[in-house]
Amino acid sequence: MRRSLAPSQMAKRKQGPDSDDEDWEPEVASQSKRNCRENLISPFRKPLTPLTNTPVCADGNEHEDFIRKILSKPFKVPIQNYTGPLGLRALGLKRAGVRKALHDPFEDGALVLYEPPAISAHELIKADKEKLPVHVVVDPVLTKVLRPHQREGVKFLWDCVTGRRIENSYGCIMADEMGLGKTLQCITLMWTLLKQSPDFKPEIDKVIVVSPSSLVRNWYNEVAKWLGGRVQPVAIDGGSKEEIDRKLENFISQHGIRVPTPILIISYETFRLHTEVLHKGKVGLVICDEGHRLKNSDNQTYQALNSMNAQRRVLISGTPIQNDLLEYFSLVHFVNSGILGTAQEFKKRFEIPILKGRDADASDKDRAAGEEKLQQLIGIVNRCLIRRTSDILSKYLPVKIEQVVCCNLTPLQKELYKLFLKQSKPVESLQTGKITVSSLSSITSLKKLCNHPALIYEKCLAGEEGFDGALDLFPEKYSTKAVEPQLSGKMLVLDYILAMTRTTTSDKVVLVSNYTQTLDLFEKLCRTRRYLYVRLDGTMSIKKRAKVVERFNTPSSPEFIFMLSSKAGGCGLNLIGANRLVMFDPDWNPANDEQAMARVWRDGQKKTCFIYRLLSTGTIEEKILQRQAHKKALSSCVVDEEQDVERHFSLGELRELFLLNETTVSDTHDRFRCRRCINNRQVRPPPDDSDCTSDLSNWQHCSDKRGLRDPVLQASWDAAVSFVFHQRSHEDQRGVV
Repeated sequence: MRRSLAPSQMAKRKQGPDSDDEDWEPEVASQSKRNCRENLISPFRKPLTPLTNTPVCADGNEHEDFIRKILSKPFKVPIQNYTGPLGLRALGLKRAGVRKALHDPFEDGALVLYEPPAISAHELIKADKEKLPVHVVVDPVLTKVLRPHQREGVKFLWDCVTGRRIENSYGCIMADEMGLGKTLQCITLMWTLLKQSPDFKPEIDKVIVVSPSSLVRNWYNEVAKWLGGRVQPVAIDGGSKEEIDRKLENFISQHGIRVPTPILIISYETFRLHTEVLHKGKVGLVICDEGHRLKNSDNQTYQALNSMNAQRRVLISGTPIQNDLLEYFSLVHFVNSGILGTAQEFKKRFEIPILKGRDADASDKDRAAGEEKLQQLIGIVNRCLIRRTSDILSKYLPVKIEQVVCCNLTPLQKELYKLFLKQSKPVESLQTGKITVSSLSSITSLKKLCNHPALIYEKCLAGEEGFDGALDLFPEKYSTKAVEPQLSGKMLVLDYILAMTRTTTSDKVVLVSNYTQTLDLFEKLCRTRRYLYVRLDGTMSIKKRAKVVERFNTPSSPEFIFMLSSKAGGCGLNLIGANRLVMFDPDWNPANDEQAMARVWRDGQKKTCFIYRLLSTGTIEEKILQRQAHKKALSSCVVDEEQDVERHFSLGELRELFLLNETTVSDTHDRFRCRRCINNRQVRPPPDDSDCTSDLSNWQHCSDKRGLRDPVLQASWDAAVSFVFHQRSHEDQRGVV
């Protein structure tokens, strides 16, 4: 064979005879072709490892080792540079190892509701890892928005409903004042209970929130706002009986660790009508908003809710619980049945000795015993009741300027007022010692006359008692089609306030009245002045209410005025789109007025708030205001309706209601015998620590516009204002939230 003379081949040959790269030569041709073919393999190529199914080793132990070695190789995801999870957990298998909390309890700002008892390393070795309790930590999504007082409230609620505050009792009363975020605290509570417990599983599977119908949509929106899409609540605010029954059956039949729709939001009325369906199943937690509705244990709503198969109960009430022993018993018995015994036991143990001790003729021994029993009762109740006042809010909310504005009656109103008192003679009818139906209706007639003569015009046309010949006092060609604000002192002042607000600010206004007839007058005024408005009263459906409120609160919405009937759901509405609120007429119940005024001064409000409480000078309206102040001071029973007047007024006080003081600038100020004022002019300021919650005698007193802090009211003074009490909620000291 001819050798290659290429330099690379010659260099190889020089390496010597033992080199792997030495030229090869085939063996002699005498070998068979098969042997020849096998030998014609280049020394420069390595043969491939033969693939065969034959086991490498026949020995059993070696085989086991070999298989074990194959199986011990970790699985690798065939994606280049993959760093994600390897999916080592098999479906249906419990993860081994120590249980841990759903959220990190050691993170900065974590709100820990439960901390397992500390155990030593030795005890940990012996302990069953599957039974060790874990931390309960509030979801960080909620923790970051909770304020200090709300964190404290959530801890209190959780301790109560898990039976850690009172043994074998699982309820509580959340009685924080309005605006302190009771809704957010309760949403935090139910989300925590639905997701975790010390036993490493959800504490409950379902929650029912029962609220006034006007707040159903609001609760739905609040859950969506704070929890986003983490949970899907069911809100029932309308529909046919069959449709509602179907939804309720679907909800109540759910059970298990992960329920698809664990929260039901329903109105008191709907709950009462569909009790039969809701009583079929068990519910982990019931929350009753505006729970002071349940102060009467005899009504159907109370009984329907109390029969619910729900151990954990939270009752929310921003209205101060009055110092009424039966109310105390009903509310506490609802959330923690048996804590005060039965009604008969409660009466014997607490009510009789306390009332006996309060009697004017009580002996010192009885008074001491009564006081001791009262303190015992308060001690028991306060273990399951939390209440904080709105002064906490001053750190977070803008200043509120509250103003009680006394407005002079117009000549027409004065003449009609005097004619009515002369003809109907309500004072004389009281001389007999009995309160008649006519004297009660007289109160309503006078209140309406103070608002505007148009409200009693129909009675004048009919010549009803007290209005005989009253038509002659009205202007010629008078018609109720036009509003004619100049015929009412309060309407004149309101007209000025609205005009000045519209032209000098970008503020929106809420108008509140007890009478839908007054709202009709507001509508006429708005149409005359071409103000855009919305109106919410008892005729509006629940769905529409929520949309109207949402639209009004949008800064870009064109509506200037929101009209609200205080009887049709002033409670709980959030109207922070407005920062001025006018209470056109006072209510017997101070809590109703406070509820209405809290619509604008609440979380989310960014502007200074102005509250105007309009009163007709020297009339029944001032007497109602005085009565409110008296009730607040004594924490006495609330007059819910005018029919209850008989229970709460002495005959002497009732006679005073029907007196008209024409010479005063403020009957209320006269009754104070104010030492800070000389000739109705303030010469000494109120105490430094006074605020809107103080008695009116400790507010600023103004008999002219110079002392006012509100430019809008200053400009409106000459319309018909005679006197103003005003006070600030606090000095502006908002912190960063």
